[in-house]
Amino acid sequence: MRWLAVRLDLISIALITMVTLLIVLMHGQIPPAYAGLAISYAVQLTGLFQFTIRLLVESEARFTSVERISHYIKNLECEGIRHIPDSAPALSWPQEGGIQFKDVEMRYRDNLPLVLKKLSFSIKPQEKIGIVGRTGSGKSSLGMTLFRLVELAGGSITIDGINIAQIGLEDLRRKLSIIPQEPVLFIGTVRVNLDPSSQYSDAQIWEALEKTHMKASIAQLPERLDSEVLENGENFSVGERQLLCVARALLRSSKILLLDEATAAIDMETDGLIQETISESFCHCTTLVIAHRLNTVLSCDRIMVLDQGQVVEFDAPSALLSDENSRFCAMVNAAEGGTNKTVDGFAEQ
Repeated sequence: MRWLAVRLDLISIALITMVTLLIVLMHGQIPPAYAGLAISYAVQLTGLFQFTIRLLVESEARFTSVERISHYIKNLECEGIRHIPDSAPALSWPQEGGIQFKDVEMRYRDNLPLVLKKLSFSIKPQEKIGIVGRTGSGKSSLGMTLFRLVELAGGSITIDGINIAQIGLEDLRRKLSIIPQEPVLFIGTVRVNLDPSSQYSDAQIWEALEKTHMKASIAQLPERLDSEVLENGENFSVGERQLLCVARALLRSSKILLLDEATAAIDMETDGLIQETISESFCHCTTLVIAHRLNTVLSCDRIMVLDQGQVVEFDAPSALLSDENSRFCAMVNAAEGGTNKTVDGFAEQ
């Protein structure tokens, strides 16, 4: 923009110079009033010229956005159908929360290599599974297939005997809960963030806040549940935002809960509060814990170790630790030799 302004000024100076030279050369032929008017208009042309050109450039840039949106509308593939009446599961589904992966394959786009390769395993109802592995091993991709954020390239996933690919996305996702690594809060009130669809009473919301150790903090706010939440929850700390996300998941009472490195960005004290809440309040759920710290998976019923999109180990923590050649045992040994390292770092070592 600066360079454009310089070039436009040079053009304007050339026009002013030309006008003044013509007036001098045609001395006596042009009335003085007309000569002054011509010079005045030439000087005003400098600002008008810059404004007009900048307006054209900005308009072109704005219409680039319109062109991009039009391209997305015409070319991007839509997600699956939100609701399929003929294959809609019962309102009480899933009753137990058993999950089975059978030869699951997934890639993010056509012609890209597979991220998950022939993944097969079964998770029992109310079982707590820890998922570990180095960066790029497929931990988060496994969660994306469960929520059908990316459709499978092969295989099937069943929950309580129902293939999730054969039901609507809304029917599936409203039955699952996730506590993400980055806590997500929206502009609105505390009540709207915890209960967007207004399904629960104030007593239930306060109970969820009490279980997540956030009741005292919200009670101190001037308007309590109706207190304002800024964009991205900027008026709350990262730990408080994560606890509010746990309270939101707690209200949904889902049979299946996914924790995608939920405590990676918070301090150890808040991590302990979240782990305590999960162990007490989600004991009747099937829980998948994508681990960032080893202490978050040592209490799991079984631990799954992923490598390059495949299950290399899947057993109880005691069984994996007793095997000196297991990869999980190597992670624990690496943890004992360092401080404040993540599971990803252990796996790489």
